[in-house]
Amino acid sequence: MCRAIFLLNCLLWVFYPTASWSWGYQGHRVVGSIADQLLSDNARQQVSQLLGFELRIAGPWADCVKSVERNSDGTFTYVEDPKYEFPCTSFRTASEQKRMEDYVGRNWTQCVYPPSGKERGCHNTYHFDDVAVERDHFDRSYQGTNAHDLVGAITAAIAVLRDKTPSGPFSIADKKEALFMLAHFLGDLHQPLHVAAVYLDKKGKLVDPDASGQIDPATETEGGNLIRDQKHVFHAEWDAIPADLGDAATPELLSLARSYAPSQGNVEDWPAAWASDTIVVSHNAFAGTIFKQTSAGHWSVTFKDQETYLADQDTIKRQQLAKAGRRLADLLNAIWP
Repeated sequence: MCRAIFLLNCLLWVFYPTASWSWGYQGHRVVGSIADQLLSDNARQQVSQLLGFELRIAGPWADCVKSVERNSDGTFTYVEDPKYEFPCTSFRTASEQKRMEDYVGRNWTQCVYPPSGKERGCHNTYHFDDVAVERDHFDRSYQGTNAHDLVGAITAAIAVLRDKTPSGPFSIADKKEALFMLAHFLGDLHQPLHVAAVYLDKKGKLVDPDASGQIDPATETEGGNLIRDQKHVFHAEWDAIPADLGDAATPELLSLARSYAPSQGNVEDWPAAWASDTIVVSHNAFAGTIFKQTSAGHWSVTFKDQETYLADQDTIKRQQLAKAGRRLADLLNAIWP
């Protein structure tokens, strides 16, 4: 059964290429759909006024902007790709397409990442952290964090919604844009490989970048994107949500979301606390894995017990999607009580 679920998810990668994005658009819609059901009346009204549609529709937005390309003259243009377009159609009005192009332009060059220059614009770094899996919490002193990472982007968007000035290099035009960012990045924050990473040597053994105080580029796995499970990218396998969930909240996930304790304390502290929780979850995401270098900068992964691993993976995905939806609602309910 577990192997069948895995194979079905793999088929989804073939027929829905958008799943190369974090959680795939289906996952981001599920997170938004859960939050939609848990919003207070005031928060729901504020979301409706700002967006004009539900969080479920808004969830994929920060991946849709990846279709914006930089032209040789320094301008930016949204280039439609039919393979990736389906979840983005709601943002293709003239004004909203201009927003996407403007957002990418404003958030393109204000950071330095990575030194190799491979990055397609700074806005792409907002989707992840790469804290070593050896850690048990999120801390700004750790390697794999930076001023323009996932936790920073969420914190900046929260500041805008609370009428405060965001810190860091983020350019956020208004509250609508901030809400778009939160609807997506809360989902990213709960995908384990978007927060924690393994750093590997030539023998496939863990290397701790915090022990040396720097990341050796030769050990960088890019959040599992340089690791393959046979023909499949390991990170992409974690992005694929369980096939039976569809792209909306299910009774199972809503019940699970409601079972989690409400977030407490200062709202500004929540992103780092949630990242810490995801890092702890990542210990199970990497449990039972065996890595082997296949070529310079690339590794393969196998499992001590694949059936058990796939069953645990399925459980973790359901829990993390439910947490993400619940916490997105908690956040917006706290901002708009």
